[in-house]
Amino acid sequence: MPFSDPHHPLSQVDNLRRAIHAAGVALWSWNVTGDRFAMDEQAFELWGLAYSREVKFEDLSAHIHPADRDRVREAFTATRGIVGAYEIDFRIMVEDEIRWISARGLGDDSALHKGQMFGIFLDVTGRKQAEEGHELLAGEMSHRVKNLLAIATGLTNMSSKSTATAKEMAELLTGRLAALGRAHDLVRPLPGHQGQAALLGDLLSILLSPYEDMGAFSGRIRVAVPRMGIGEGSATSLALVIHELATNSLKYGALSTDTGALDLSGSSVGEDLELVWTERGGPRVEPPAGVDGFGSKLVNRSVSGQLGGTIEYDWSEDGAIITLRLSGKRLAS
Repeated sequence: MPFSDPHHPLSQVDNLRRAIHAAGVALWSWNVTGDRFAMDEQAFELWGLAYSREVKFEDLSAHIHPADRDRVREAFTATRGIVGAYEIDFRIMVEDEIRWISARGLGDDSALHKGQMFGIFLDVTGRKQAEEGHELLAGEMSHRVKNLLAIATGLTNMSSKSTATAKEMAELLTGRLAALGRAHDLVRPLPGHQGQAALLGDLLSILLSPYEDMGAFSGRIRVAVPRMGIGEGSATSLALVIHELATNSLKYGALSTDTGALDLSGSSVGEDLELVWTERGGPRVEPPAGVDGFGSKLVNRSVSGQLGGTIEYDWSEDGAIITLRLSGKRLAS
């Protein structure tokens, strides 16, 4: 047992290799003249390739996401002109899976050893997914704040037209803002899967109550849907969709005028639920131009993803008609 001594140089090398493997670090060297890579077993496993003593750069390039391929090739070529450490993040495709890889090393020809450049690969998929989630959340929060400010302005105008005194207006506006707060709670996921299932009609009534006139124009919103329970998971997604549609109506549609009315009707179609959002009496409707905004993307993602359904828009001149076809199984979960 010549290397049983933990302080023996070869034992230390083995321990360092174990530490590198435990940390998920994959090693590579690049022969810059022959444009060939040598990698350890962990690197081949990370790239989803069979182990071999040497691999061409183009063999790796074929597995890089097409959107990143040219950028990575240019970046690796440019590393020879970089003095000091560098880091390149890019996506690779391993069968149906997309992974984020970080390639790190030292640039400049002075860092070469016998014509080779050395570095590591790290799997940073988890970090990239977290960053994308944070960016999406930040965008969603910014969008909601802007919407809430627009809603508050719209509710103030609505309340001023249906009251005679400042006191009446204050009471009515306070009530509507309180209802808006209750509705907003429904579009905010609760930690630890808190909450219980709600009845569909109750959920929709709470969400739309801030937009209902209690004075001269009461009854402008009508909700007629089947009696069915909504699970806590789908309640948040459905609330977000309805909240977004109501916001758009208050900004541009039937709820933006005194004479506008909204009809939300529902019916069971097999195991699915069909909701029809019909606006009448508002301003002339113009189909949206250009690329969908964040709100539209948010609605489409919620309907197709979380609720397993579809959404169709009919931009009738008399008022928008929006049809939601939602999965009954998803709504119950």
